[in-house]
Amino acid sequence: MSSSSSLAHSITLPSQPNEPVLISATAGISSSDFRDAIDSSLFRNWLRNLESETGILADGSMTLKQVLIQNWFSQIQSGYFRQGNWSKGIVFARGPAVAVLILLESDGETYAVLTEQVRVPTGKIVLELPAGMLDDDKGDFVGTAVREVEEEIGIKLKKEDMVDLTAFLDPSTGYRIFPSPGGCDEEMSVFLYRGKMEKETIRQLQGKETGLREHGEFIKVRLIPYRELWRKTADAKVLMSIGLYEMAQREGLVSSH
Repeated sequence: MSSSSSLAHSITLPSQPNEPVLISATAGISSSDFRDAIDSSLFRNWLRNLESETGILADGSMTLKQVLIQNWFSQIQSGYFRQGNWSKGIVFARGPAVAVLILLESDGETYAVLTEQVRVPTGKIVLELPAGMLDDDKGDFVGTAVREVEEEIGIKLKKEDMVDLTAFLDPSTGYRIFPSPGGCDEEMSVFLYRGKMEKETIRQLQGKETGLREHGEFIKVRLIPYRELWRKTADAKVLMSIGLYEMAQREGLVSSH
């Protein structure tokens, strides 16, 4: 185990070729964790976002001076930027994610399929959309969405039936949603799936226990009438998906049934 006080690395960004960025680590981080952090797709994606068309470094008014890796297990890092005086931001690096709004029609009622999960940070049990993080940097958002639904709900969806609601956003957004941009780099794609289902199958899904136990997932499936959905949960993913879906319908981008 190396002394993390001596861990340092320098990189040069295309947007500031004459001002190298120092990457260092706080005490307690091993040399292998340090290398894993700076080689990770999460870190590379963050750097790409900084230099994207709408990124912090895009217009040259700010420069990145230093990045401090504080806790790689929790994927936390700090970036020091200069624009006149120094400014600092802490990043909880999670990377790309997906969420799926599943609407099932049965006997004239449309149901939204949610997951009920224990969420330790909130201290609550939360009703939320099926969702998950991309496991790599290949960018297979729709494939990840289909896989997460199968793992969390237990039903198999086809990729070609998925509608990317975030694809309707303005290009300046990068076609992604930032759920908590003040502290986290997580960028999310929201998909829509609509289908029909027999009443008995709806009944069987309600309360079904799913999830990957080996990953600590203990999930129950909950079906909520869509007309009641907006007031049944505080999950931001649900409320974002309703907004995207309703506006996309209003603009004629998706059909009303």
